Amino acid sequence: RDFLPRGSGIVTRRPLILQLIFSKTEYAEFLHCKSKKFTDFDEVRQEIEAETDRVTGTNKGISPVPINLRVYSPHVLNLTLIDLPGITKVPVGDQPPDIEYQIKDMILQFISRESSLILAVTPANMDLANSDALKLAKEVDPQGLRTIGVITKLDLMDEGTDARDVLENKLLPLRRGYIGVVNRSQKDIEGKKDIRAALAAERKFFLSHPAYRHMADRMGTPHLQKTLNQQLTNHIRESLPALRSKLQSQLLSLEKEVEEYKNFRPDDPTRKTKALLQMVQQFGVDFEKRIEGSGDQVDTLELSGGARINRIFHERFPFELVKMEFDEKDLRREISYAIKNIHGVRTGLFTPDMAFEAIVKKQIVKLKEPSLKCVDLVVSELATVIKKCAEKLSSYPRLREETERIVTTYIREREGRTKDQILLLIDIEQSYINTNHEDFIGFAAPVLTPRSKEVIRRGWLTINNISLMKGGSKEYWFVLTAESLSWYKDEEEKEKKYMLPLDNLKIRDVEKGFMSNKHVFAIFNTEQRNVYKDLRQIELACDSQEDVDSWKASFLRAGVYPEKDQAENEDGAQENTFSMDPQLERQVETIRNLVDSYVAIINKSIRDLMPKTIMHLMINNTKAFIHHELLAYLYSSADQSSLMEESADQAQRRDDMLRMYHALKEALNIIGDISTSTVSTPVPPPVDDTWLQSPSSHSPTPQRRPVSSVHPPGRPPAVRGPTPGPPMIPLPVGAATSSLPPPIPYRVFANNDLFPAPPQIPSRPVRIPPGIPPGPHCRLLLPTCLYFLCSRRPPAAPSRPTIIRPAEPSLLD
Repeated sequence: RDFLPRGSGIVTRRPLILQLIFSKTEYAEFLHCKSKKFTDFDEVRQEIEAETDRVTGTNKGISPVPINLRVYSPHVLNLTLIDLPGITKVPVGDQPPDIEYQIKDMILQFISRESSLILAVTPANMDLANSDALKLAKEVDPQGLRTIGVITKLDLMDEGTDARDVLENKLLPLRRGYIGVVNRSQKDIEGKKDIRAALAAERKFFLSHPAYRHMADRMGTPHLQKTLNQQLTNHIRESLPALRSKLQSQLLSLEKEVEEYKNFRPDDPTRKTKALLQMVQQFGVDFEKRIEGSGDQVDTLELSGGARINRIFHERFPFELVKMEFDEKDLRREISYAIKNIHGVRTGLFTPDMAFEAIVKKQIVKLKEPSLKCVDLVVSELATVIKKCAEKLSSYPRLREETERIVTTYIREREGRTKDQILLLIDIEQSYINTNHEDFIGFAAPVLTPRSKEVIRRGWLTINNISLMKGGSKEYWFVLTAESLSWYKDEEEKEKKYMLPLDNLKIRDVEKGFMSNKHVFAIFNTEQRNVYKDLRQIELACDSQEDVDSWKASFLRAGVYPEKDQAENEDGAQENTFSMDPQLERQVETIRNLVDSYVAIINKSIRDLMPKTIMHLMINNTKAFIHHELLAYLYSSADQSSLMEESADQAQRRDDMLRMYHALKEALNIIGDISTSTVSTPVPPPVDDTWLQSPSSHSPTPQRRPVSSVHPPGRPPAVRGPTPGPPMIPLPVGAATSSLPPPIPYRVFANNDLFPAPPQIPSRPVRIPPGIPPGPHCRLLLPTCLYFLCSRRPPAAPSRPTIIRPAEPSLLD
């Protein structure tokens, strides 16, 4: 059939995947228009050209997107052929500048597959060593197991030249050899010359040509068809074991999923009921596993489910409590005002308990915000877990939607109860201040100030006012206790630089330098003595004002107060935040320490009760709801048939899976039915194909055949005397001995140079061994003798010798 486009220039601009399918009727169909069957193959050619132009345009553009064509016919084998574009060197029309590399990449995509046979097509009027087809085939098939050489345009060679040495696989040998074909000319195509007439003309050409008539039976399109048929058979036999195991593994992987679909009936109510029960049960199991944790299907990329909730309980919530630090100035101001307001017009001698309780209750109220935020974080994480667990219900969209809605609504309801309970806990803590608690600082001992050994703060600070002569500003590790300020060279606190007692020390503000980005405050001695060496004050620098304020608050706790109070109201009324009354300052410091101690007890209690409350009122109740009540809520929300309506994707997936399952079973049955008696031919021996490895190598012209440099020509010994004879064709370099003919014919004619005998065994006259009947050996020797004695050509490049085997009856007759 004549349906492939032909013409000058690059005609095949897209890969054409041609699937030949044996059928009783003959027609063609394209994948891009499946509904149409083509019986007129001229229309097939026009559709190929039109489809090519749709993607690539009409100006010689190319595309790697293939055209898929199926041809059904009683005259074909079930075989897939891929027609690829020829390699173009120079871009024309709309072709990109890298057209050569694009086409090579396109070709390599197809010929790299181990399951493909490669037809390396080269015109006879071109130097074979420059064949791009053979070069590319060599890259992906270095052993030559899948490559067959095809020589075209034999009828266009100059007079006096021929491709006989190439076709006899002598000049530039390939492992599977070459096959010559003669196609129709452009004039024949335009004249609508019939394919059968073209095949007859090809046969006549080979029979009548003096250089090719002796091998006419091994030339031509029919012989190429026969060779491909045999190679296909060999390839199938070699691929069957691996193919069978691959299909078997695919079938086993589908077996479990297909089990429920084998006897599938979409409208069966019992199946829907069973599926609903199984899915709700699986949803509850998945939810519990994600919360409680399990060893199967562990996520190694990120935290999820219960792990994230655990992090909220023990990392995020404590961090929120710590972040809720009190502003030291504001807190001390509030304590001072509380003491003054409780004393009223009187001057108090003792620290009032009411001031302590008022401040503590105010701090406890501040715990409500981080506690409610913790509940919100857990609710958000539970909603994520519900969505993840509901993904397995995606086959039934309505069921998934109703399940998510019902469970999420229940979680929101439990959220309200949980928040009410947490607020109740905080109100309970606020209702009674238990100063008799064993961990309270005032219960164990009346320690009203920090203990001398207690470290109030550690951190890096820069001493800013050391002169350059003495080393300049330098950063040190500072440790502040209730009695001293020490600094070290590093955080390990091994080498102490200095320790400064806190007696008579105070803090003053220092303006930031013009060229400095640091924020500075100073420590000085009220008795006008040097603080450190010859310095009246030490200027300590921080990176931010927040750090400065934090350090000042720490110094306040250690009893180091500001030089003067700078707090002023906008009305002009000035009130001292920190009174100069030493008795009041001692009372403020006492209450400050007591508040720290009691708030720490409350924080510890809340950190312990929060996870327990959330787990009991929200998470555990949600698990019980899913296991015991979810199914009833689903039945009450919608009827079973509407809940179990399949999605279109699920129906398509089921159909595809069943189709794949049956196709795999059919394929295995076909493989099992293939007869093991199929005749296959052995792989030809390797040949010397080093000429393909060098891109700069050039083959000799057909008119001049090179003399082999491997074995010099010599005269084979005659049977009865030293009469001269034709030189013997040398064996290929590295040829496998298993592929050689039986040893007797070769030993008759081989000279000692080509087949040297071991030194200890002298040459013997050739004779038939005595115990063997002469008949079969005569039949073997006769064609071999005739071949060597009649050959007059000098040896070509190293190649596989052409041996006339006894399997060819025409020569034997």
